[in-house]
Amino acid sequence: MASTAVVVATLLFEFGISHAGGTDLAFLEFVPAIVVIAFLEDRRIAAAATLLLAAAGLGARLIIKHQPLADELARAILLVLSGGMIAMLFDRSRQGLRAAMDVKLAAVEAAESRYRRAFERAALGFATASDRGELLGVNKRLGVLLGYGQNDLVGKRLDELVHQDDRALLENSLNALRSQAPWFGSEIRLTRSDGSTLWASVTLSLSASDAIPADSLFVVVDDITERRAAEEALRAQNEWLDLALSAGRLGTWRIEYDKSVIAGSRQFWDILGLSPAASRPLSDLSSIVHPADWGKLASPPGKVRPGANYDVEIRIQRGDGQVRWVALRGREEDQGGRDQRIGIAADLTERRQTTLLRAAVRRQEKLMQEQRHRFSNLFPVITAIVKMLGAPDGDVDKFKATLIDRIRALEATHMLLTNSAGGSTIRDLVGQELGPFLQGGKATITGADIKISGGAAESFAMIIHELTTNSIKHGVLGDPAGAVEVRWDFNSAETGADIVFEWIETGRRRAAPITRQGFGSMVLGVDGTPLVGHSSQFQVREDGFRYSLRMSSKEVQA
Repeated sequence: MASTAVVVATLLFEFGISHAGGTDLAFLEFVPAIVVIAFLEDRRIAAAATLLLAAAGLGARLIIKHQPLADELARAILLVLSGGMIAMLFDRSRQGLRAAMDVKLAAVEAAESRYRRAFERAALGFATASDRGELLGVNKRLGVLLGYGQNDLVGKRLDELVHQDDRALLENSLNALRSQAPWFGSEIRLTRSDGSTLWASVTLSLSASDAIPADSLFVVVDDITERRAAEEALRAQNEWLDLALSAGRLGTWRIEYDKSVIAGSRQFWDILGLSPAASRPLSDLSSIVHPADWGKLASPPGKVRPGANYDVEIRIQRGDGQVRWVALRGREEDQGGRDQRIGIAADLTERRQTTLLRAAVRRQEKLMQEQRHRFSNLFPVITAIVKMLGAPDGDVDKFKATLIDRIRALEATHMLLTNSAGGSTIRDLVGQELGPFLQGGKATITGADIKISGGAAESFAMIIHELTTNSIKHGVLGDPAGAVEVRWDFNSAETGADIVFEWIETGRRRAAPITRQGFGSMVLGVDGTPLVGHSSQFQVREDGFRYSLRMSSKEVQA
């Protein structure tokens, strides 16, 4: 139709020009029409159209314009030759283009065939899906993995195939895919047609970036169930091995209470002095475990709290008569409803002996330090007593007697501190220390007869001695106008109530009472816990000093 319209329009144009007597274009007005027809039609139609146009143009010039035949015939022949050349060139171009297109289409079809065979025969599951997650096409492997027929999966949504606990992860993957990256992968559980699950590595990718078509998602599924199972088994094994290896040469053990058996490594049985075995009845250990410690090992954990710590020390008696201390450290586990304890064992016997020796050495060093400290404080106390005493009426003998009495009282307190082994009362300890100051009214004591024994008595006597010494050196006992009031009592009538002890000085102090350094500060608990009791408090005023301390009745009477 287009070619016919071009021919008709050209002929009408030619006849119109000829009739009007316009400028002769020497048949050139037919060339555009020939080009258009050669482009649209094959060479035969183009050649026929050229002959028709040449004949029509020749007739118009001879009949209407009465042009000479020879001149116009030559021009018509030239138009026919040119039109034929144009038709041939367009035909050759069309054939070459068609051949190239055929080759291209063949290559595309071959590539598509290869990709389709790869898609269908791949060892991984492949699928295409819409942007809403609806499956449009799947390969055979994906159907086998999920237990469906290949065509049964078409039309299903991805979230229908994902385990319900992992659907949120799939949704996050889809959101990340659309907003962050052209592809996204994650490990999730898929549900088979029979209701079982498999672990799969699922990779989602966009098939287009500029515009999202209906089949915009490409899905790759790899079955990793066996790999996940192996990883989980290896992880559980490594937790057990790491627990043992991190502690050095330690034995590993596991108690299964539902079977009443205990299993352990060779080192574990060596620690117990038993021959190696894969496992033993738990009751076999009752003959070597101390009866007082048997309950720590044999009692079931009760309500299991997975991951809860288990930490005990038991005594065992080997066949050669040696008593050994063994530490069992681990945790509780619930393995498929079975109560278990699992952990490591260490022989603590040598460590305990070393700890006891070190503690004894530390106690001896502390006692020696306290004795040196007490001895160094003795001289300032004697000097203060001498300064406070006068010789009335120049009576030197009376001065000497009074001085000797004070020094003997000080000696008694010193001996009490040195030899206290229990059985004293708080009044005894305070009275012995403040004895030289009670007669002159410089010190008063008020309190119930509360027995204090053992190490608590010695520690409390050291606190009283330190307060007395500090008051003599810096406080009111070094000032003739000062006085000390000491009182104590239970803070309530309830059984086991705390004992509240108070040391109150009234008068002018000569220096700061206590510095936060040295042995004395440690005794009184200036920056921490005192030697005995707790909640020590200090109040320093211009006209005096106050110290208070709380002691548990169980602590001082144990």
